[in-house]
Amino acid sequence: MIDLMKRTRIGNGGGFWGDNRDAPVDLARTGRLDYLTIEYLAELTMSILALLRQRDPKAGYAHDFLETLKQLGPILANQPDLKIVTNAGGMNSLSCGERSAAILADAGLTSHPVAIVTGDDLLPRLDELLAAGHPLTNLDTGEAFETIRSRVVSANAYLGAKPIAEALIAGAKVIITGRVADASLTVGPAMAEHGWAWDDWDRLSAATVAGHLIECGAQATGGLWTDWQAVPDLANVGYPIADIAADGGFHIEKPPKTGGRGNIETIAEQLLYEVGDPARYLTPDVVADFTSVTLAEPARNVVSVASFRGLPATDSYKVSIAYRDGFAASGMLVLLGPDAPAKARFAGQMILDRLARAGAAFDHSLIETLGAGACVPDVVKAAVDPPEVVLRVAVRDADKAKVDRFTREFAPLVTSGPPGVTGYTTGRPVVRDVFAYWPALIRKTAVDSEVKIHRMS
Repeated sequence: MIDLMKRTRIGNGGGFWGDNRDAPVDLARTGRLDYLTIEYLAELTMSILALLRQRDPKAGYAHDFLETLKQLGPILANQPDLKIVTNAGGMNSLSCGERSAAILADAGLTSHPVAIVTGDDLLPRLDELLAAGHPLTNLDTGEAFETIRSRVVSANAYLGAKPIAEALIAGAKVIITGRVADASLTVGPAMAEHGWAWDDWDRLSAATVAGHLIECGAQATGGLWTDWQAVPDLANVGYPIADIAADGGFHIEKPPKTGGRGNIETIAEQLLYEVGDPARYLTPDVVADFTSVTLAEPARNVVSVASFRGLPATDSYKVSIAYRDGFAASGMLVLLGPDAPAKARFAGQMILDRLARAGAAFDHSLIETLGAGACVPDVVKAAVDPPEVVLRVAVRDADKAKVDRFTREFAPLVTSGPPGVTGYTTGRPVVRDVFAYWPALIRKTAVDSEVKIHRMS
């Protein structure tokens, strides 16, 4: 039975792997939370984690989470009802979960069961799935999956909130997942706490909107806001909290005595972030209609969100696939003095011309003059030539040897290029693997999630 007076406070302490290391701990300490979520994964992150797992079968997860969990130990001891939900498991939820359980045990938190959600990793099953009639055609281009099959390094379905809710209902205090939809980190706790039905599409939509608003961390509380000059103490920005009522209505706030700014503009900007069709925001849990949402600002740094509509979820999961697509390198030099942009472009072309004479033409190459409008060509133009620019030259090719030769062509410009070359003391550029993204769909019936609970007492 739904408790109409109940509210659930879910705060997100990280928007990606590499976000502010202090944010989860600060948020847990001051946010009066029921749940702390930490979002680590992006498509590129999954590729990196897949390579780490190839080198070490026990690796492949966001190892920063383990240090964060150690710091959270005293807070969990003082707030025994606080629960953590994170996708730090990446490509290896089992290893991450086992390490997490050991950390909690060492901290004396044996009453904190750890749940491990698996089933998203489709890499070991690819041939089986193809043979069973799941083509994994490129969602954007219609290309056949067979064209990249031999180069695939990761393939993960975006699971939904059900296994997270299942783990919480079973008593888990820390939930480690691999690839799940970002908003599902919030939807799972909301469903478990409020007891909503899985076909209550409007409330599922409400929880999805809440999850979407906080999933990128400080973007909802002043980060990237167009009026950045008006944000107080952005260096001490508070991370967002969704306070969700039993009817699905909620408000977004940040902890007291933190910097940042939460208002209708910051929330509206995040609402439309990475959204294709706002009337049909597709998730594994629900198709959410963002156009029905209303925003109000009842108090400073508090934005209330209401009026939700949802439609039944589709019968497919999105699959994020990464595959090897050659090698790349980029290098930079500083050009200063009169006609700096022209000198930089000239020097960049010298590099490519020398390589072409040596027989090294590239599949892709790029010359940029940073400081002269190169970040957004033909959009932002310098009124006058700047006195200095950064030359950036990048190449990409299937032949690693050619890319390696490219890295050796920057230093010669010091004496054989135009005058005003500096900034060359950092060594040669590094050749790196290129991973390309392949989006696909798979029927939900082909994917089975599993929840394993590690109990220590």
